[in-house]
Amino acid sequence: MRRSRWSASAPAGSSTRPPPRRSRIEEAALTANPVNLEEKLALFSELWSPKVVGGYNGNDLLVVKVKGEFVWHLHPDTDDFFLVLKGRLTIRMRDGDVVLGPGELYVVPKGVEHCPYAEEETHLLLIEPAGTPNTGDPATAAIKTKI
Repeated sequence: MRRSRWSASAPAGSSTRPPPRRSRIEEAALTANPVNLEEKLALFSELWSPKVVGGYNGNDLLVVKVKGEFVWHLHPDTDDFFLVLKGRLTIRMRDGDVVLGPGELYVVPKGVEHCPYAEEETHLLLIEPAGTPNTGDPATAAIKTKI
């Protein structure tokens, strides 16, 4: 028998309710026009504060500026996609690090603890299911705003 991933026996720190779903109309409105990622990144200066720039198939497309170390965390129900647009990103994991430069991407498998780190300001594109907390814990996650 298959259990729903949103069952009452969900792992500690994970949500027992599915993330909010956007309607097709809301999702289409997010990407109705071409999106220039450089222009979107120029609209804010905060670090580690992901901004939603589009969406598709229930996923958010986000840009974020990072520098320094984020928190060690994991996502029990989803992989974590990182694409470096500018700068260098080290994704620290217990079994070893992955270093990415511009144009390179890496997907951290679900359930793998990791800690993103950037020595210099680095710009990223993230793709994740809508409503996914960036820390893996809704209580400590950054609020994602649309730009």
